[in-house]
Amino acid sequence: MARVLLLHSMYGLRPAVLQAADRLRSAGHEVHVPDLYDGRVVDDAEAGIEIKEEIGRDELLRRAVAAAAPLVGDGGDSGDGGLVYAGFSLGGSLAQNLALADAKAGGLLLMHGTSDMADDASTEIPVQLHVADPDTFEPSDWQNAWYLRMRKAGADVEVFRYRGAGHLFTDPDLPDYDAEAAERAWTIALDFLATL
Repeated sequence: MARVLLLHSMYGLRPAVLQAADRLRSAGHEVHVPDLYDGRVVDDAEAGIEIKEEIGRDELLRRAVAAAAPLVGDGGDSGDGGLVYAGFSLGGSLAQNLALADAKAGGLLLMHGTSDMADDASTEIPVQLHVADPDTFEPSDWQNAWYLRMRKAGADVEVFRYRGAGHLFTDPDLPDYDAEAAERAWTIALDFLATL
């Protein structure tokens, strides 16, 4: 069983995020899903960007850190190696920042999003990325450079690309949704979590 902090995308804590958390719980994992937007949920990218910019990147990261703080280093009875950070798009970016700052992180599961990282970053955590191919928010050049930086940092990285899928292809209530790609991604992600 993994303990997972699952962070939502710029659309807010949508039903798809809660459904994903339930799916992970059904597989035996402990999942925590904070609301970084204080209840605001949107259906289009422009509105999501507005909320994200209104709150600000630093404040979103602070909120994510606050959500993780009670969970970090608390392995409970599971005997696991640490908290697994996961997120959708913006949430993936935040999850990556948290995982790289947590020396005891158990893993990093990124759905649709990555983040910049310092050149001197160092980590040995297992990392899995699921991303559309092509992706409007994560161009191939960015993904390739991200992969190389993560490998240089010492991470054990797997990247799964989904040709023809939209950016947030796991959310059934958005136009990006791709049922086949979503099911494949969740199957692979659950296998990944089972190893942590």
